[in-house]
Amino acid sequence: MSNIDKVVLAYSGGLDTSVILKWLQDTYNCEVVTFTADLGQGEEVEPAREKAKSLGINEIYIEDLREEFARDYVFPMFRANTIYEGEYLLGTSIARPLIAKRLVEIANETGAQAVSHGATGKGNDQVRFELGAYALNPNIKVIAPWREWDLLSRQKLLDYAEKHGIPVEMKQGKKSPYSMDANLLHISYEGGILEDPWAEPEESMWRWSVSPENAPDTPTYLELTYQSGDIVAINGEAMTPAQVMTYLNKVAGANGIGRLDIVENRYVGMKSRGCYETPAGTVMIKAHRAIESLTLDREVAHLKDELMPRYASLIYNGYWWSPEREMMQTMIDASQKTVNGIVRIKLYKGNVVVVGRASATNSLFDESIATFEDDAGAYNQKDAEGFIKLNALRLKIAGKKKQ
Repeated sequence: MSNIDKVVLAYSGGLDTSVILKWLQDTYNCEVVTFTADLGQGEEVEPAREKAKSLGINEIYIEDLREEFARDYVFPMFRANTIYEGEYLLGTSIARPLIAKRLVEIANETGAQAVSHGATGKGNDQVRFELGAYALNPNIKVIAPWREWDLLSRQKLLDYAEKHGIPVEMKQGKKSPYSMDANLLHISYEGGILEDPWAEPEESMWRWSVSPENAPDTPTYLELTYQSGDIVAINGEAMTPAQVMTYLNKVAGANGIGRLDIVENRYVGMKSRGCYETPAGTVMIKAHRAIESLTLDREVAHLKDELMPRYASLIYNGYWWSPEREMMQTMIDASQKTVNGIVRIKLYKGNVVVVGRASATNSLFDESIATFEDDAGAYNQKDAEGFIKLNALRLKIAGKKKQ
């Protein structure tokens, strides 16, 4: 690419992005701006500032985006009860649109012509970052080093770092054998023994949860208060979206909740085996469906369930900023106006059990109709006969033809 004087790099301070930083300087002879986001990964992000300074960077952005991430990305996604391929709660996928947005905004602020990321050419993240960037700034240029350079192994990256004096923290014997990504919603694990779909994950791999076998023998009860489809309080205490997720991660993880081991279909065409810990998300989706069961009209609830797989695929494949996702979000959000109330859950040895739900203002559950006792004429059971006969008409006609 020509005419690139400045690039904004999504920078973690690790080996890959540190090598990318130097490679961008040398290959494009350009100025690099670094951007490091705190999305609740549980690790200090400030060390990235000193490392970027040591590599000659003058413009350094380090931002706490936990509340924005939870409020504007995770919570809207969970209003749709979003699950990809029946299991995955999209912890990595939903973080990428926010990072892409800030990369583009910082490029606009600093006069950069391009953005860059450390996603490989085999994964989904390259698609998510770049679709987001192009949607938000059609004129932006994207540099994806893993698709350009020949540093395609860890040893080559280490050799490059040594040659160019890039400081690398070598934790011999302590480094995790897995490729991990973490934020408020989850932590993911790939690589190592997980590349064999038959191999059971090592117990020492898990970071956020105890094993169900070692979880407490006494259950934990929580009451989650919902307002317009979002949790706004736990056990009566008001919380922000990020506080809700932080609290649920801790409590649910302590009860052995949130572990997942799946083989998923990547957008780029391959199957990938990954393990995930999503304690808060596992509780949130179970409880949200419980409050919706009480407050949503039947056909609205069923329509949401029909649309959800499409919505999940849009997020997984990187189309958060697409017009179709935004259109669906408007419809989903409109459905949540009546999703108000309280859900009581029991957390016990890896299980999330709904044990109560109530809505003082929006419950559609009518005990006088649903009761097995005398309903005092609230429901005329004789009406069911005509209903059944009308719905059986086409089946009877088809049955006669078969005879």
